[in-house]
Amino acid sequence: MAFALNETHDPARRSLLDSANEPGCDFPIQNLPFGVFRTAGAAPRVGVAIGDQILDVAAAGASFDGLAAEAARACATPPLNRLMALGPPASSALRLALSRALSVDHGNQDIRRHLTPMAEAELIMPAAVPNFTDFFASVFHATNAGRAFRPDNPLLPNYKYVPVAYHGRASSIRVSGTPFRRPNGQRKPPNETAPSYGPSRNLDFELELGIYIGTPSELGSVVPIGQAAEHIFGFCLLNDWSARDVQGWEYQPLGPFLGKNFATTVSPWVITAEALAPFRVGAFERPDGDPAPLPYLDDADDRVHGGLAITLEAAIASEAMRRAGSAPLRLAHTSSANLYWTVAQMVAHHACNGCNLETGDLFGSGTISGPDKSSWGSLLELTERGREPIALPSGEARRFIEDGDEIIFHGFCTREGFARIGFGECRAVVLPAE
Repeated sequence: MAFALNETHDPARRSLLDSANEPGCDFPIQNLPFGVFRTAGAAPRVGVAIGDQILDVAAAGASFDGLAAEAARACATPPLNRLMALGPPASSALRLALSRALSVDHGNQDIRRHLTPMAEAELIMPAAVPNFTDFFASVFHATNAGRAFRPDNPLLPNYKYVPVAYHGRASSIRVSGTPFRRPNGQRKPPNETAPSYGPSRNLDFELELGIYIGTPSELGSVVPIGQAAEHIFGFCLLNDWSARDVQGWEYQPLGPFLGKNFATTVSPWVITAEALAPFRVGAFERPDGDPAPLPYLDDADDRVHGGLAITLEAAIASEAMRRAGSAPLRLAHTSSANLYWTVAQMVAHHACNGCNLETGDLFGSGTISGPDKSSWGSLLELTERGREPIALPSGEARRFIEDGDEIIFHGFCTREGFARIGFGECRAVVLPAE
């Protein structure tokens, strides 16, 4: 399902913008992620991140031709859904045209008039999301979380056969930087005989990868795993906030509900599947004794190229830390290569019963955890369900998230012989319950 490497991935390509050529830049010319931005008094526009600037795609693409011009015109009115629906050939043609227009070798200085400094722009939701599905694709997280709720039976027997997921709430998805209120719900800790209603006491983050669907599928049709790439537009960082105490009481027998649907935060920039082509790796190597995927979830190319080597980090900054000017404390450092199920397997399974995919649909990978404690992507795991609090630089301790805390995600890809590309930030502050 991998894109072929082409000139847009050339690590030697340099941008007209000096900021895009700086080491460690999240948005070099090899990245070119799409998003939606606005400036004071202006209507929202579709943009591409380049260095510390945003390029107005429709305005810059007025001089393009062919499929790139069609794709640029689809960006005239946000959100990104019109571009996403055109499919990979169109977004690839546009990416190539933008890469050339912004490069030292092919570009024209006139393109600078279509740039806006990121510092002067507000980033808003990049896509209209009709449906949200959150998977459970990390076997390390599934085992750790299962142990917390079911100590005697942590990993259920279906896990290694089925890409498990639940349907979330699209209406509560918000872009990075949007604060949200601590949720209320029913809670019943083991030491209480009956449930009570009130603010969640065990609020948690989940370090995830988001996947945007581009090309839709028809109701009643399936998506073969070898064709999954045709339906994937791009990726983002995703925090599927969780009220663990509400979740633990309500999830049996039908699964997540109020413990999950109150807030999901996504990063504003959508990294295209093509931009990630250099960072494809083999699918997760299943241990001896694990069952092979059923035939509809198995594909030779997916076994070789189905994984993604994206480094993901989570950090916390309490209100006291921010007042003191302290740097956020890193909580987790992991990789999407730890996912037991590939993105193609998620897409193929989602549609295997005829469920139709819609443009803008958002999938979450589920919490991405690795084999070591430093790579666990939630406080449920890191604090052993609150039994081992984490010490903060401010002298505070955290078992779960407190009011005023800010959780910050970062993501990036590196590989020898290719330019580093980043995902930007995914952050939000927790406000007190209503």
